[in-house]
Amino acid sequence: MKRRTGSVRLWAAAFWLLVWEGASLALAATTGGRMLLLASPVQALGRLLALAGTAAFWQAVAFWQAVAFSSLRILGGFLLACALAAVLAPLAARFQWIRDLLSPLVAVVKAVPVVSFIILALIFFSSENLSLLISALMVFPPVYLNVLEGIGHTDRQLLEMARVFRVPVSRQLRGIYLPAVLPYFRSAVSLGLGLCWKSGAAAEVIGLPAGSIGEALYTAKVYFQTGDLFAWTAVIVTVSVIFERLFLRLVDAAVRKAGS
Repeated sequence: MKRRTGSVRLWAAAFWLLVWEGASLALAATTGGRMLLLASPVQALGRLLALAGTAAFWQAVAFWQAVAFSSLRILGGFLLACALAAVLAPLAARFQWIRDLLSPLVAVVKAVPVVSFIILALIFFSSENLSLLISALMVFPPVYLNVLEGIGHTDRQLLEMARVFRVPVSRQLRGIYLPAVLPYFRSAVSLGLGLCWKSGAAAEVIGLPAGSIGEALYTAKVYFQTGDLFAWTAVIVTVSVIFERLFLRLVDAAVRKAGS
């Protein structure tokens, strides 16, 4: 029986929730029973529900504006990176000099810590669009390299046959290249969606653009509001998972269509 990869088992989630609860209780014992350092799962959930029950949380400034502000920029950076990779990878596969030109840039982005890029970018760019830039920068290497790998694994015999029979380039792209590249692209975007939120949220915490999720996380840290910290983290995870499921469904539909 084939198991689905990437799925979360209920018992595994329960185990790590118990570990979280145990760590919270252990730290609370060192502070006289107060959960200042690490909120428990119950406390985090209770705080999220308490925030959700207030009008300010659901109004523009407190919640929806923060979610929209961060989502548009972080997911915009993700889509920008995918678009750039989709354009540059085929060019790099066709022209060796383009691949050589991009190789040092990709290597540097992969090796340099994201915080270094964030601090450097703050010198030249406003904090409002920092998360878009950092998200795009972090997502580009895996998507670019995977698309390039997929192009490299295209069936050469099919390509040769297409040339012999003078198959139009558009049909070659749809019938030969896409089926080969899309599985690699799917793996890359699955990884990239996690990277874009991690790097984008980090950029917001450092840059502190007004009305962002990163600002809310920083405020929770400054005032030791660990419940709020975990509540906003839950919001990030929820938005990330929803977008990942939707985007991967679109990619899976494209894979099925290309293979049919």
